[in-house]
Amino acid sequence: MKRYILVGGAGLVLGAVLTLLAVGLSVMPRPSPEPEMQTAEMVMRPAPPQADPSGDFHERPRAAIADEAGPGGGGAPKRGAFGKMKKGMSVGALGVMASPPPPPPPAPALEQQEAAAPSGRAWFPETFLFEPLVVTDASGEASVPVKVPDRLTRWRVLALAHSRSGAQAGAVSTFASSLPTYVDPVLPAFLRAGDVVRMPVQVVNTTGTAVTRALKVEAQGAAVEGGTRTVTVPAAGSVVEYVTLRAAKPGPVTVRAALEGADSVERGFDVWPTGQLVRETRGGTLAAPRTLELAGVASPVEGSERVRLLVFPGALGVLRSELAAAPGRTGEAEDAYALLLTGRAPALLQGLGGTVEPRMLEQMSMLASQRVLKAGRAPDVATATLLAEAALAHPGNPVLARLGERLSEQVARAQRPDGTCQGEDGWTLQRLLVATAECTRVVRAGMGTGAGRQRASAFGARAAGAFERSLARIRDGYTAAAVLASGGVSGSVRDTLRARVREALQRRPDGAAYLPVPAGVVRADGRVPSEAEATALAVLALVEDKEAPLADLGTSLLADYRPESGWGDGRANLAGLQAALALFKEPLPSRVRVVLERDGKPVTEGVFDAKALREVLALEAEAPGSAGPHTWSVRAEPAVPGLGFSLTLAARVPWRASEPGHGLELAMKVAADAKVGMPLEVTLQAASPAGLELTLRQELPAGVQVDRPSLDALVQQGRVTAYDVEDGAVSLTLPPRGAAEPFTARFRVVPTLAGSLQAGASSLSLVGSENAAFRVVPTTWTIR
Repeated sequence: MKRYILVGGAGLVLGAVLTLLAVGLSVMPRPSPEPEMQTAEMVMRPAPPQADPSGDFHERPRAAIADEAGPGGGGAPKRGAFGKMKKGMSVGALGVMASPPPPPPPAPALEQQEAAAPSGRAWFPETFLFEPLVVTDASGEASVPVKVPDRLTRWRVLALAHSRSGAQAGAVSTFASSLPTYVDPVLPAFLRAGDVVRMPVQVVNTTGTAVTRALKVEAQGAAVEGGTRTVTVPAAGSVVEYVTLRAAKPGPVTVRAALEGADSVERGFDVWPTGQLVRETRGGTLAAPRTLELAGVASPVEGSERVRLLVFPGALGVLRSELAAAPGRTGEAEDAYALLLTGRAPALLQGLGGTVEPRMLEQMSMLASQRVLKAGRAPDVATATLLAEAALAHPGNPVLARLGERLSEQVARAQRPDGTCQGEDGWTLQRLLVATAECTRVVRAGMGTGAGRQRASAFGARAAGAFERSLARIRDGYTAAAVLASGGVSGSVRDTLRARVREALQRRPDGAAYLPVPAGVVRADGRVPSEAEATALAVLALVEDKEAPLADLGTSLLADYRPESGWGDGRANLAGLQAALALFKEPLPSRVRVVLERDGKPVTEGVFDAKALREVLALEAEAPGSAGPHTWSVRAEPAVPGLGFSLTLAARVPWRASEPGHGLELAMKVAADAKVGMPLEVTLQAASPAGLELTLRQELPAGVQVDRPSLDALVQQGRVTAYDVEDGAVSLTLPPRGAAEPFTARFRVVPTLAGSLQAGASSLSLVGSENAAFRVVPTTWTIR
């Protein structure tokens, strides 16, 4: 019997090789007797699909594997494929495969096929094995058992190894998993409720004899029309049949295609809801059971009512969540925040009882450093203020330490004789004071050196004078909180500003406290701060004030947190994380049960164990019958003050006509003659006030693929600064334009499914603010 190590696929082999090589060189082998080849890493992915001679594109393997399943295949083997690494083997003979792949076995008779028909195929991962450390035994050999997925494809095997002395080797090979005759439904990535699609179902015959079989296609969660028929497939050929699939309501869909006596396969996808999304969110802490009154929307779209409960385990959970999410955010403020986070993370994690992951922090720090160094080449004072504190958080990195020192000195030199910092014609005093507070915080961050201490002392004295002279004109809570959070005031000035912040606080119906942002108040960069950012600054301003309602502010702080975006942009996240760390330092119990109820009846629950207490717990459930007022309760057993929660009740309602969008307008035109496989032109027109950076999100029907070269051309022309493509949508970032300068752009898409398919609602919004948006009512595409 021939044995193999089964390893992975073509789609990401290059990335896998790089990742595995990096891991392989950093992991030391466990002590063992004398084997020369000590460790190996393996990954498994499918190789590229092959083109059928008939022109139909599908995953067609070249040979069936001869393994423990025996000749004739009988489907992918459930166990098998072991490999060996032997002492002294060369790079090309690491034992990844004991011999070349076997030739195709002779096709069994049809009676044998029927007798050996496999059970339904339903497991289709693209990578099914990743072994970062395999240690050989005393004889220099190791074996790795694997379970092969149900994909009928050619698999690529990659193995890397190194010895105790540092010698390296590797090998790549392939093997195939197949059936003599099989069926393959081509499913969309998603559908929207109400879509009707012609779904292709391919039947492939690899034998030397024509096959006539009954084909049956059925679905759970959707309706199938014309799903039962008889098909004849020529020898070594394939045919494509079509069935009509109707997705009436949102939810998961499972499609099962069975070829009588030969093969059956199950695949699934989701049907997305349609209609305008309406959400209501409340939050708090779980120091005691919380009761909330929420009114769901009237007449929701069927199947669209859902509830989501996020529970944040204090400062440690938020910190770990931010470490995972920060590298994926872009922008100068976001890059500075990510770099600052990596510099402070080791000490923060240790202080909170967490573990440091050096490799993850190193990779995150390298990425953020590259971005910050690029932005710090010739910065203005505003950019220097943004980047200096982040660079100074890495005193062990000489490049970043020098950059931080240079930027901090640049900020200090920008201080005016009256003590203020930054400022231009047209700035309000309120914005100037907030910018001065930000400069003060940055210069104080550079006090790690003698020169930095002298610089901070001089800067702080002049800034304190500016704050004191303007004390009577600091009337809003946000500016007062920004000045207090900078550490630039003390004594009676500090006490007066604290009183103004406390007076400005307001409360929500659930008792949570927050700091509102009055009209006309802006940050140092001229943008209007969010209530979440203002509340975080209020926490930092009042953290040592015994009269402050810190627990209630913490309730709002945690309720406003979102794992994907934090509290907003980089500036808001910096304030939010610092506030969370200041408030929630107490250790949490090793096990906590969280329960969500509606009108006294359980909806969903979850449990934090000792490990999960470091992560955000997300509970989501369908919530039919939530229209109108209901009483929702959230409780933790035991009650934990350091647990914050955010409860969101969401539903969709039928779309109404487009409403005024804060001066934003968007129109879309698609060519009427849409055919499967033929490029289609989409024309976009947008209008907005001058000088605004915009995000245009174009929703697309299921199966419509975007032609990236046409988007690249828009970037080269300067019409678009960036784009992002995902299933069902493309987002364009539009640069600021002059007065009365409309935006027009064209790009191509290619439909891959025929039917009546709905697009989502496209939108035009300000970058970083989805609230100020103009949305276009969805349209239905008819594709032949």
